[in-house]
Amino acid sequence: MTTPQFDTTRPYRLNPSVALRPEPFGALAYHFGNRRLSFLKAPELVGLVRELDRHPSAGDALARVPDARRNTFLRALASLAAADMIIPQHSGTGAR
Repeated sequence: MTTPQFDTTRPYRLNPSVALRPEPFGALAYHFGNRRLSFLKAPELVGLVRELDRHPSAGDALARVPDARRNTFLRALASLAAADMIIPQHSGTGAR
């Protein structure tokens, strides 16, 4: 359940430099540091991204996604990580 640049065994969180703006289709994610804009095309994906920091790993967060959508959401998380929209959590800042 890993992709080349995304390790689902690690905990992730929304980058503090990113703002999510709710939209009918999901949300727009804007990174104030690198000025990138990403589209989160499903409200469920927005919820997953907002709550990543509440899980001990990205894989644990994805386990709560229905099987039919899990690979799509995994690819979305990998893309968001590559764009620096979500970042790995440091040790000791994992699940609440």
